[in-house]
Amino acid sequence: MQLAEILLRGMCEQSYWSPLEDPPQQSPLNDSLRQCPLVRDYTLSRRPRVYSGENLFCPQENTEEALLLLLISESMANRDAVLSRIPEHNNDRIISLQSASVVYDLLTIALGRRGQYEMLSECLERAMKFAFEEFHLWYQFALSLMAAGKSARAVKVLKECIRLKPDDPTIPLLAVKLCIGNLHWLEEGERFAKMVVDMGEKASEFRAKGYLAIGLVYSLRATDASLRGTQEEYQRKALGAFQRAQSLSPTDHLASFYLALQLAVSRQIPEALGYVRQALQLQGDDVHSLHLLALLLSAQKHYHDALNIVEMALSEYPENFMLLFTKVKLETLCRGPEEGLLTCKHMLQIWKSCYNLTNPSDSGRGSSLLDRAIADRRQLNTMTLPDFTDPETGSVHATSMAASRVEQALSEVASSLQSSAPKQGPLHPWMTLAQIWLHAAEVYIGMGKPAEATACTQEAANLFPMSHNVLFMKGQVAELRGNMDEAKRWYEEALAISPTHVKTMQRLGLILHQLQRYSLAEKILRDAVQVNSTAHDVWNSLGEVLQAQGNDDAATECFLTALELEASSPILPFTIIPRTL
Repeated sequence: MQLAEILLRGMCEQSYWSPLEDPPQQSPLNDSLRQCPLVRDYTLSRRPRVYSGENLFCPQENTEEALLLLLISESMANRDAVLSRIPEHNNDRIISLQSASVVYDLLTIALGRRGQYEMLSECLERAMKFAFEEFHLWYQFALSLMAAGKSARAVKVLKECIRLKPDDPTIPLLAVKLCIGNLHWLEEGERFAKMVVDMGEKASEFRAKGYLAIGLVYSLRATDASLRGTQEEYQRKALGAFQRAQSLSPTDHLASFYLALQLAVSRQIPEALGYVRQALQLQGDDVHSLHLLALLLSAQKHYHDALNIVEMALSEYPENFMLLFTKVKLETLCRGPEEGLLTCKHMLQIWKSCYNLTNPSDSGRGSSLLDRAIADRRQLNTMTLPDFTDPETGSVHATSMAASRVEQALSEVASSLQSSAPKQGPLHPWMTLAQIWLHAAEVYIGMGKPAEATACTQEAANLFPMSHNVLFMKGQVAELRGNMDEAKRWYEEALAISPTHVKTMQRLGLILHQLQRYSLAEKILRDAVQVNSTAHDVWNSLGEVLQAQGNDDAATECFLTALELEASSPILPFTIIPRTL
C-alpha cells in the first residue's frame, strides 16, 4: 500500500520505468537551469525475480502498477478483516477498518483520475462489509455510483448517508439532483428538497439551494400535469419557491435565472426579461441565461436581436447543439432557409469532430444534399422545427421517458432486421445526429422540397427507425406531397409510440378536419390543449374545427386565445432549456 501511495503521489508518469527494464542512469526530469544532466544512482541491491508462464501481467506505467498494488492490498484487507462487534475485538476492528479505508481512498484517487467510475463503484461495493455506521465509506460509494451513472442505486445509498449525517444539507441536495435528472422521481425529489428547507438556519447558505430544488420539482410537476388547474397550482408554487431562493441568495445567478425561466413558461415575458438580465449581470457568460434571453426576445418578435444573442453565445460555446438548433430556426426566419441549411451542415461537421464516431447511416449524400439546397436560394413558406426533447414541452415527462424506451427498443429491433451497422458508444450523440437531420428535413419542407426532405428524414430513420419525431417528419413530407392518407398513417404510428406529442396531435387533427371527421378531430385537439395549453397553433386548429361544426362562439374564443398566445410565443418552447440543479 505504501509503494502504491508513492507511485500515485510522488512519482510522475515521465519518470516511471517498467519493472522488466533496467533503471535509467540519469533522471528523466532534468533541471532546465542546470547545464549538465542530473545523475542518480538507481542500481538495485538485488535483481528482481522474474516469473514466467501464461496469463502473467506486467504493468507498463505507474497508474497500472499502483492499481495492481492496491487491488492486492484490498484483497489482503478483505481477507484479514475483523468484523466482530464484541468489545474485546474493538481495537482490532478499528485498525482493520482504517487500513481498508486508506486502500479505498487510494483506489478512489487512482481510478478517479482515469474516469473508471464503474470499476470504482464495484470496489467500493466490496467495502460495504466494513461500512456499518461508517459515513465516509457510504458517501464514497454513493458518489462513485453517481459518477458511474447508476442513479437509482446512488439515491438509495444517499438515503443511508442522510440517516448517518442528518444535519448535512449537501447530501439531500445531491439526491434531489439525481431525482430531477434522468430518474424523474419528482415525489422523491420533493421529499429530499423539503429536508433541506426544513433544516432552517442549520442549512445556512444551502437553504437557498433547498428552495431552488423545490422550485425545480414544482416546475417539472407543472409540466407533467395533465389538468390545467393542477399546472397553474404547481407553477404558482414554483414561482414562490424561486422568489424565496432569490431573496435568500440575491447574488446567486441560478436563482434569478430559474425565476426568469418560470415567469417565461407562465408567459410573463417583461418580468422574465428583468430577471434574466439580472442573472446575466451576476454571471455574464452563463449559456442557459443567454439562451433564455434569446428566446424571450423571439417571444417579443425581436428575431434579429435574438439571433445576435445566439451568435454571441455561440462564440463562447461553439459546440452547444441547443443554441445551434435555435440558430437554425432564427436564421431561416431572418435570412432565408439556405442560411439555416448552412448551419445544419456546420452542425454535422461539429458532430463528427466532437464525437468521432462512425455513422452507420452516413451514406455520403448528406453534405451534397445540403450543398445543393444552399445554392438554390428560395423564400421560406412555413417553418416549424421538431423539438429536441420530448414531448412538445421539451421536459423529460414520465410519458416521454416511457416513449423513448419504447422507441429505443423498437428502433433496435428494426435496425437488427435491416442489418444496419450498430451504433457505437452512448445513445446521446446518435440522438443529437438524428435531430440535426430532422432539422435539415424541416427546412427542406419549408422550402417545398419533398425529395431532399425525404432523404434527410431517411438519414434520421436509419439511426432511430421507430422514433416518433422521425414518423412525424415522414407525415409532414407526405402532407407536402399531398398524400393525406399516408400522412394520417404516419401520424397515427407516431402517436402510438408517444401519445402526448402535441405537434403530431395538431397535424392529425387538421387532417381529420379535412376528411370532415369533426368530432374525432375536436377530441384529439382538445387532448393536445390539455397537454400543452400554450400551443397557439393547436388553439387555432381547434377553432377551425369548432367553426366547421357551426359552434361559432366557442371557435371565436379559441381564435382569440390563439392570437393572445401567439403574441408571446417564442421561436422554440422555453422548456427546451434544461431544468437541473
